[in-house]
Amino acid sequence: MDNKRLGKALGIMRLAEEAAARPGGISLVQIVDTFGVTLRTAQRMSRALEEAFPMVQTRTDKERRKWWQLPDSRLLHMQGIRDSELSALEMGIRRAERDGAATEVAALTTLRNRLLGTMPPTFARRAEVDAEALLEARGHACRPGPRAQYSAHVLGVIDNALKGPFTMEIDYAGAQDSMPRSRAVEPYGVLFGMRGYLIAREIGNGRKYRHFRLDRIRRASLLQNSFMRDPEFDLGRHDAQAFGSFHSDDEYGPVEWRFAPSAADVARTFIFHPDQQIQDEADGSLTVRFTAAGWLEMAWHLYQWGDVVEVIAPPELRTLVEAHHRNDFPSLP
Repeated sequence: MDNKRLGKALGIMRLAEEAAARPGGISLVQIVDTFGVTLRTAQRMSRALEEAFPMVQTRTDKERRKWWQLPDSRLLHMQGIRDSELSALEMGIRRAERDGAATEVAALTTLRNRLLGTMPPTFARRAEVDAEALLEARGHACRPGPRAQYSAHVLGVIDNALKGPFTMEIDYAGAQDSMPRSRAVEPYGVLFGMRGYLIAREIGNGRKYRHFRLDRIRRASLLQNSFMRDPEFDLGRHDAQAFGSFHSDDEYGPVEWRFAPSAADVARTFIFHPDQQIQDEADGSLTVRFTAAGWLEMAWHLYQWGDVVEVIAPPELRTLVEAHHRNDFPSLP
């Protein structure tokens, strides 16, 4: 079998997996999105799926869209776990370890072990060896550098509180507190970045969302009562209000950076903020604009660029970084 035909066969196998794994099956639009193909190619793939798997079930919804579903999940069990999938899972575990996300490390490790346990020992070991080789080739086998450290017990309590959702009590030492102070809070989420933060509302202290540094939470415990989450709260939108993980209403506003022509190509490869807008200037420089808070975290990042970046706005950030521009860094980030 030549490579082209082999690729098509593997594509149909992947499509069969998707049709078996998704509770409602898969539609043409989802085939296009999942496999990155044209609608015409998706139609050919769906016809090939019906020919290769006669047991596939089809249905048409109220919007006249056709769906394909494989009710027999034995196909999935026979597939085992591929080395690329295992290496991706391992990378997730190691990234969580670097972020200090102890509960995610435990959950992903359990999932990995359970998946490997369903495979014959010989195949499982081969997948592990191939995955480790892939990790090393991608530079993820061992990455040095500083990382935050958080209490696994505290993270476990937060996870259980979020599932409820339940209120919780934390002993928190703020920047100005000499001793931790107990606070009852309604948890809404956790952000991991340069530092990790618990997003929560403090009971009896208004309805404002506060950010509690995970490394400053000395103790955490569940309280017995649940609470009604604000249906308008969206963690993704909330996260986008900050450059990193620090939020401040006072700092929130337009940000504008201009990268010199010598750094424009490198800067263009970065996503500084999910809502950023970039503009090529006539002189070859690159302007990046977004709206966020977190001047100190911005300053930490901008330092890496030396003197090839200029802060246009806000003026407070410009003042913060202007005395620290360097021209002797041997390379760009």
